[in-house]
Amino acid sequence: MTAPIEVGLNLILGIAGGIAVGGGVIALFVVLDMIPRLAQLTKSYDKVHWYEGAMVSGSLVGTVSDFWNWKIAAGPAVEAAVGLFGGIFVGMLAAALTEVLNVLPILAKRLHMTSHLFGLLMAMVFGKVAGSLFDWFVYRQ
Repeated sequence: MTAPIEVGLNLILGIAGGIAVGGGVIALFVVLDMIPRLAQLTKSYDKVHWYEGAMVSGSLVGTVSDFWNWKIAAGPAVEAAVGLFGGIFVGMLAAALTEVLNVLPILAKRLHMTSHLFGLLMAMVFGKVAGSLFDWFVYRQ
């Protein structure tokens, strides 16, 4: 295959794949009602457009930085901040998913642990933190 045809085909496939994945992510956010729920919890309904812009901008910057292999040499404080924001995003996504699916109340009811729901929640949180720390400091070395 000639180089211009290969580049064009890769470009079309890349754009099509990006649209498919992006559409799926946005559909997930819409189904989970993440942005309206965040505005409701923080009582900042007037900032909904800022939340939407932050999600789109974050997705765009994350995709471009991953695609072009960007590196940031700004020190551990900036890396910690980026890790914190990434963790907040993943935590909010997981919390929204469990809230929509009512996972915790159903799990507590099935395990006959409704009186221990707070302990179950804390065990899940500490397990996630311990697993992440193990992955960062032990497994990846």
